[in-house]
Amino acid sequence: MTPLLPVVLVALVGLGALVAWLGHLGHGRAVLTACLRAAVQLGAVSALIAWVVAYFAAATGFILLMYGVAAFTAGRRITRGRAAWWAAAPIAAGVVPVLALLAGTGVISMEAIVVIPIAGILLGGCMTATSLAGRRAVDELDQRRGEVEAALALGFLPRDAALEICRPAANQALVPALDQTRTVGLVTLPGAFVGMLLGGASPIEAGIVQLVVLVALLAAEAMAILVTTDMVARGYFTRAG
Repeated sequence: MTPLLPVVLVALVGLGALVAWLGHLGHGRAVLTACLRAAVQLGAVSALIAWVVAYFAAATGFILLMYGVAAFTAGRRITRGRAAWWAAAPIAAGVVPVLALLAGTGVISMEAIVVIPIAGILLGGCMTATSLAGRRAVDELDQRRGEVEAALALGFLPRDAALEICRPAANQALVPALDQTRTVGLVTLPGAFVGMLLGGASPIEAGIVQLVVLVALLAAEAMAILVTTDMVARGYFTRAG
């Protein structure tokens, strides 16, 4: 914390927005609003977290709130209208079994201060994986509709015909998680590892925690992508919404 921190933050936000605008990336305003929202939301969470972790009901409600926001955010990236809420299914399919396995085996404690950040990491990863997989799958089906119809003419079932076309594109959504896991320690030192070190843990303990997080995240995202792709093939997500 230094007096120059606000200046640096404003400069970084301005730089990101300026680059997006000058480069015609189409997200100049989105950079500004995203950073502003991040500041407001982190401020609110920082103020509430001490109270939330003290009560089980409050912690549960907070996790459910994160889940709802993740489902809404992923869904609106895929489609419009009520159909967007189907994104809640693949996110839950990824997060719930992984979180249950970690908690049920005692790998993580059931204390709110532990469960909330782990759940947040898993929800964030599954949100991104769902939105990427869903959007790519829907786009692929829209662009290659003729190939789907050709597969149907050959006797494929509707779901199987759609999967043949959209699955390769949707599966690319797992690449970021794979790259992050493959290069950990060589390219990046992720947040859990750094946080543990700053909190006083030994490098070995920090490494173990980070490994658990990365492996859990990879498994959760894989399941979310699998369910998302299948739901797109079955017609749950449509541009018409």
